[in-house]
Amino acid sequence: MNDRTIDQPLAILLELTHRCPLRCAYCSNPLALTPRAHELSTADWCAVLDQAAELGVLQIHFSGGEPMAREDLPELVSHATRVGLYSNLITSGVLLDDARLGELVDAGLSHVQLSFQGLDEVTADALSGFRGGAARKCEALARVKAAGLALTLNFVVTRQNAGQLDAILRYADEQGIARVEVANTQYYGWALQNRAALMPSLIQLEQMSQLVEAWREKTRGRMVIDYVMPDYYGRRPKACMGGWARRFLNVMPDGTIVPCHAAQTLKHLEFPRFPASTLASAWFESPAFSAYRGTDWMPEPCRSCDAKEKDWGGCRCQALALAGDAGTLDPVCEFSPKHEEMVMLALRESQSGDDRLQLRHLSFKKTGSTDAEAALLHPSSGAGK
Repeated sequence: MNDRTIDQPLAILLELTHRCPLRCAYCSNPLALTPRAHELSTADWCAVLDQAAELGVLQIHFSGGEPMAREDLPELVSHATRVGLYSNLITSGVLLDDARLGELVDAGLSHVQLSFQGLDEVTADALSGFRGGAARKCEALARVKAAGLALTLNFVVTRQNAGQLDAILRYADEQGIARVEVANTQYYGWALQNRAALMPSLIQLEQMSQLVEAWREKTRGRMVIDYVMPDYYGRRPKACMGGWARRFLNVMPDGTIVPCHAAQTLKHLEFPRFPASTLASAWFESPAFSAYRGTDWMPEPCRSCDAKEKDWGGCRCQALALAGDAGTLDPVCEFSPKHEEMVMLALRESQSGDDRLQLRHLSFKKTGSTDAEAALLHPSSGAGK
């Protein structure tokens, strides 16, 4: 029986595919990527959108991988529009030409979130594993502006590109961007594998914070800058995804329904899968969704903390990765016995001098992909990128 005392989710992230022409070293997708043959069909994704609207969801975020690797993306956006959902495309922009953008605009796309690794090609190419991506992103940004769509520029910060923050904020201001996300990498998936090469130093962090404040003052009233610090240098945890299974849910390429993009690392939980499970059943009835929802699950001192209904205990995936137990304190919290160990790890790795990046492995060749698909997935080995 559905527990209707639980609020419905406000937004759903649809991970349409793990296919992507980029191989970002900080990618938060799972180490074992879902092959194309296991992705939900167009009809399945449309059914997901129907159920999202029935559930009272307001926003749909189309993501991946690179969602534009799905040829049916315009059809999915159009279906979202028909059922009354605000649609946001989270994209690298490198596949966004005039024709594809026109189809998405005609389908009713509401917003685009465009990611940048920087404006310097050498650094951007190294982080993304894609040659010439920065120029393509600038072209995509110009196209989205010309189409009149709402636009957010997302700058993913690592040790390699932290020195480009001033340039990227100046570029955003010159382009008239209303919202910029300065998002330090959060260490899940491939980012966790590459943590020692990505972790910014404490000096870099201080410089970034000062720059953000200076640019916020300079652009007050015309550009909003959201600033996400790396958890490893924090003292109190963030309310990850607004709290476990409180505001958001994700649907993975194969239909697995999870409360956040990294939740599948919690192997002791069995997550429902669409279409065997409906979104409503997953949200209201799944033991995996209720496992860390609210405050009853919390150990001390979380249970007695005044902030327990603000941070909701922080991130369960991070607790597992760094403390070995998803049910214990998030090591970001200064009261965690693992907190000092986590901070020292960050300081040590940020000074390691190890800049070697392990690019995301793409296993599709092993699962029988076509030559054309392999060229898309491995642009550095394909024709002129």
